[in-house]
Amino acid sequence: MRIDIWSDYACPFCYIGKRRLEHALSQFPDRDKVEVVYRSFQLDPNARADASRDIHDQLATKYGMTREKAKAMNEQLAEQARGVGLEFNFDTVVHTNTFDSHRLSHYAAAQGKAAAMTERLLRAYFTDTVNIGERNVLVSLAGEVGLDAAETAAMLESDAYAAEVNEDIEEGQRLNITGVPFFVFNNKYAVSGAQPGPVFSEVLETVWAEEKSAPVLQVVGKPQSQAPDAEGCDDGSCSI
Repeated sequence: MRIDIWSDYACPFCYIGKRRLEHALSQFPDRDKVEVVYRSFQLDPNARADASRDIHDQLATKYGMTREKAKAMNEQLAEQARGVGLEFNFDTVVHTNTFDSHRLSHYAAAQGKAAAMTERLLRAYFTDTVNIGERNVLVSLAGEVGLDAAETAAMLESDAYAAEVNEDIEEGQRLNITGVPFFVFNNKYAVSGAQPGPVFSEVLETVWAEEKSAPVLQVVGKPQSQAPDAEGCDDGSCSI
């Protein structure tokens, strides 16, 4: 089974949804036969890498509310995160451009480090609250998951993996994905948003049952063939 996940590192529901899927997978008997592929999506492609406006002001501006109301909403979201064992520090989150971090994730995937890099980038954004739009920060994070610092720096200074990021974004557009996280199971079933764990468990069981009962290729031309038998983010910000 293959699960493609469109997400952005600046999306809190993407981190929460990731944890909920992981919990469902931990209870799934055939989890060792599931491949998870991370796909790129940008909530705010026009964000500056050196942006200084904090996340409360950004939310307040977008929805025309007071900063106090925006902060209260983010506190509620942080409470949801605590429910799945995550720590969100919205007061110090740095709203930034995530394009280079997506390039880094594709580079890490080519080195067999996709899962570790994805987790580290999400934690860096929401828990450590470092600026993942800065390339020196990305190089440091890459080193933490076992990637070569010099090679990572050279990659980031080039345009490597930009095409792969854009291809993911374009594929998401073809699938009419307007918010993340968005999970696609075997190119057949989709789950939109950070749904509760039982939703993921149900889809896993459904897809796996279909795989096991899928028609098997039959060999012809022989007299006796022996063939074997939720919630989410869009438009550059999040609400709950």
